[in-house]
Amino acid sequence: MAAAPVWSVDPRTGKQREQVAVEATAQEVDAAVRAADEAREALTDRTVRAAFLRSAADELEAARDRLVEAADAETALGPVRLTGELARTCYQLRAFAGIVEEGDFLGVVIDHPDDTATPPVPDLRRYKIPLGVVAVYSASNFPFAFSVAGGDTASALAAGCPVVVKAHPDHPALSELVAKVIRRAAAKHQVPDGVLGLVHGFEAGVELIRHPMVAAAGFTGSVRGGRALFDEAAARPVPIPFHGELGSLNPVVVTEAAAAERGEAIGAGLAGSMTLGVGQFCVKPGLVLAPASAAGDALLKSLTDAVSDTDPGVLLDHRMRDNFLAGVTERAQLPDVESPVTAGAGGDHTVSAGFLTVPAERLTRDGDHDLLLEECFGPVTVVARYTDEAEVRAVLSRLPGNLTATVQLSSEEAAGQGRGAELVRELTPLAGRVLVNGWPTGVAVAPAQHHGGPYPATTSTSTSVGGTAIERWLRPVVYQGTPEALLPPELRDDNPLGLPRRFNGRLER
Repeated sequence: MAAAPVWSVDPRTGKQREQVAVEATAQEVDAAVRAADEAREALTDRTVRAAFLRSAADELEAARDRLVEAADAETALGPVRLTGELARTCYQLRAFAGIVEEGDFLGVVIDHPDDTATPPVPDLRRYKIPLGVVAVYSASNFPFAFSVAGGDTASALAAGCPVVVKAHPDHPALSELVAKVIRRAAAKHQVPDGVLGLVHGFEAGVELIRHPMVAAAGFTGSVRGGRALFDEAAARPVPIPFHGELGSLNPVVVTEAAAAERGEAIGAGLAGSMTLGVGQFCVKPGLVLAPASAAGDALLKSLTDAVSDTDPGVLLDHRMRDNFLAGVTERAQLPDVESPVTAGAGGDHTVSAGFLTVPAERLTRDGDHDLLLEECFGPVTVVARYTDEAEVRAVLSRLPGNLTATVQLSSEEAAGQGRGAELVRELTPLAGRVLVNGWPTGVAVAPAQHHGGPYPATTSTSTSVGGTAIERWLRPVVYQGTPEALLPPELRDDNPLGLPRRFNGRLER
């Protein structure tokens, strides 16, 4: 594997800014994974893990100005957006520190012997242990929250798993800076630098997923790239869990009653959601089912006005810009597809937002219009005009898995009258998060959050956001008939660590 230079590129001009590193060789990938494996012992103490995560948040905040400047230079996402994303990342690190200290994630269950049960129950003690080294593949559109110090890394470290990150080529300089900050935090707690490895390059990413000491992987990116890595993970002599977020259309259904009641507000809200971050959010609404009626016309007028007033923006790189322009052009050329506001080139390096319309009937059967049921990354959405509820059900039945699904209801429907409950039930199988009278952009970091969904939204049933993301990097183990002196402290009767647990069928906290 030949080493090639890694450049920081300005997306506003397409010009190289500076050489950051070189692509990692197979030997360098191996060294990074082995160093990570050697750091596992330093993460066994939950007190150390929690303190490390909090120090990582503190160090990121201390370096905020420099990090935001570097991120903006490589992504053009803007200081306001990036400052908020960094704050979210720090909050997430501290939230996992609290989860580690609480200990509930260990799932401790102790059953004493019971000869009266059928069949008899021996002494059983169950909890969860870390899998080992985790490979993390950074995302382009969240240079903090889904990158080197993002949710995959934070949850893996919280679980006790060291990490090797494959840096995203759209922000290599920022990746190096963040890795140094995290290692600085690790050093404060005598945790080796190897606890967070960083490699660059496409081939390095392939070598990483194949490495026999890598125990699991997390990925956020395209369907094509994610599926290739997923297949590599499954084809290994010892397959490993691959938690990939690949792609999502995030459908929205607007009822006739909702359009009649507040069509103007729905149109404006849709415009804000689909153009947020230049349409580069994984939960951007990409397909909207709206009524082909006067109320639907009013919604489209509001959408037209709002999207027309949106300034052109810079996409994360020129490859994405080219794909966006080609994707919009291909979709707009399909029969019966119209462009009330044409998305396209806003300048040499920018794109303008727009949307397409199509009769929903065109999407109810296999054919040339299947392209409209695929994600187009950037500031564009498709509005499918339906004439009756049967068309809505027919289109929904053809959709792949999604991260989110949204329904816009009238006040009466939201109160339980009409088809509100039925639509919620119809959308539930399609997505990991179902919204009523809201917009999917904005994923709160909260204990109850679920950021995942049926394939191709994700390759597993887990979440990459929220406290339960830690579960991806753990596996349960049971000790049977094991003397107390040989048990880990988490499973001893006297509970020296004060863990929440289920003890002989009773929940103890």
